[in-house]
Amino acid sequence: MKRKLSVIAVLATLSAGAYAADAPAPTLSQVLDASGISLTGYMDMAYGSMDTTGLFVNSGPGPIVGGTAGNSRIFDTQGATQGKNYSGFTLHQAAFTLAKQPKEGVGGVVNVTAGEDAPTIASNGLGTTNADLTQAYISYATGNLTVIGGKFATLAGAELITSPSNSEYSRAWMFGWGPYTHTGVRATYVINDKVSVIAGVNNGFDQVYATTGTRTSELSLVLAPVSMFTLAVTNYHGKEVAATPTGGTRNYTDVLATLNATDKLNFVADYANATQDGATLATGAIGKAKWKALALYANYQLTDAVKLSYRHEGFNDPDGYRSGIAQNLKSNTVDVGYQVAKALTLRLEARRDTSDVASFLKADGTGTNSQTSYALESIFQF
Repeated sequence: MKRKLSVIAVLATLSAGAYAADAPAPTLSQVLDASGISLTGYMDMAYGSMDTTGLFVNSGPGPIVGGTAGNSRIFDTQGATQGKNYSGFTLHQAAFTLAKQPKEGVGGVVNVTAGEDAPTIASNGLGTTNADLTQAYISYATGNLTVIGGKFATLAGAELITSPSNSEYSRAWMFGWGPYTHTGVRATYVINDKVSVIAGVNNGFDQVYATTGTRTSELSLVLAPVSMFTLAVTNYHGKEVAATPTGGTRNYTDVLATLNATDKLNFVADYANATQDGATLATGAIGKAKWKALALYANYQLTDAVKLSYRHEGFNDPDGYRSGIAQNLKSNTVDVGYQVAKALTLRLEARRDTSDVASFLKADGTGTNSQTSYALESIFQF
């Protein structure tokens, strides 16, 4: 009888082993989730066309990478060339983020962005290749306080580098001519559910190392007096590279207000005001440059799959420090987003830009006061 029970036990063990062998192995995502680590990413590709070259009249010979002096827009005029209207496919971004951010204790974030947008957002000191270490920082959280140190995204502005985080395909001028990232330390203290304070010090706008030998202060106050409204006021102050090797003082203030009118409709207003000492002005003189911008957004979730978005922007660059031309720019942008599946979103965009001077370069080499563009974007997230 004892021998019979032993045989049954062996057969049961072998059977269990067979079933275990047939069970699917855990995925990388499951393993990371079990460790408290998240891995997310996306790919952003688009086709766009314009009725101009996509350049300003002061541009150099193309092809010109987005963000380089001479482009009339950021990101969506990659490879713009004199003598022909802009059109083409663009692999904007293929990005991933690896993060562990516990509510208490030590964590960290690594965010890499590859593609044609990478050279534009690359910080001084990391080169201008088609792969950018966009964020890399260590974090420590205890109670209401969180401190991060390393390279991280700016607090200024409504729009973000990460394409899925925006409602429009094209970026506003105030995003393109504002800061992208900072390298330094940042502390966030949540006073209560209505008030948070953020303070830090860094190497300046898009600087892995401080080229001026000084530091830039970062201070932000975030208010949420009611659940449907948020107001964030952010200031950056410090020396930035200008006409002199030691740089000149830059003061950049951004005011961002968000109103969630309903569960389907929200409004956003973003205002920026900045000055730069020791700047090379459009006249060629060295002096104090001023610029300001206002972007207004409206987003409506028409159905579970369809989202309508509108943006109006005004960018006043009277000294030509940001655009290279003393001008007052305006734009109106309409996007229709369609979520084909949980992981796939399509956006169709129409945009019209105007200027108070003939600053947009036409294919025949002359300038015009306006330009119109159309684009179709696809974003795949994982």
